[in-house]
Amino acid sequence: MNPMREIKIEKVTLNMGVGEGGDKLAKAERVLKGITGRKPTRTQVKRTIREWDIKQGESVGCKVTLRDEEAVKTLKRLFDAVERRLNKGCFDDGGNFAFGIKEHIDIPGVSYDPEVGLYGMDVCTTLRRPGYRTRRRRRQPKAIPKSHRVTKEEAINFITEKFGVQVV
Repeated sequence: MNPMREIKIEKVTLNMGVGEGGDKLAKAERVLKGITGRKPTRTQVKRTIREWDIKQGESVGCKVTLRDEEAVKTLKRLFDAVERRLNKGCFDDGGNFAFGIKEHIDIPGVSYDPEVGLYGMDVCTTLRRPGYRTRRRRRQPKAIPKSHRVTKEEAINFITEKFGVQVV
């Protein structure tokens, strides 16, 4: 097989939106740190929404981005939380996929702490091929040709073969 056609995982992002700052957000950060072993970054509100009582710039969530082997290792654990099954609608036309985990205690190796409570999270995975750097480089950035992009079908085959995930 041509090495330039090989699909790889660029990054895995775990995102928790709790809707408010303070103690609840600190607990969510502690959950993410326990799952990934990394310090989460806080996410801020982009616009003020009076009905929900949130203001622009207020921290209401946290996220962690994982790359390389750490991303693959964590993704295997996260697939176990959803019983190694994904919906076909989880995949976009760019070959990326995202799924949700309703309760963080579904992840193997994570135990329930009554002091923390239960939190759900979103898992977003970005797939790429070698040569995708040309889109983000500083000098002469170029678009990725359509023939080189990862398609939805290729992403489904990659996840099925590499991780043994059943796509329904």
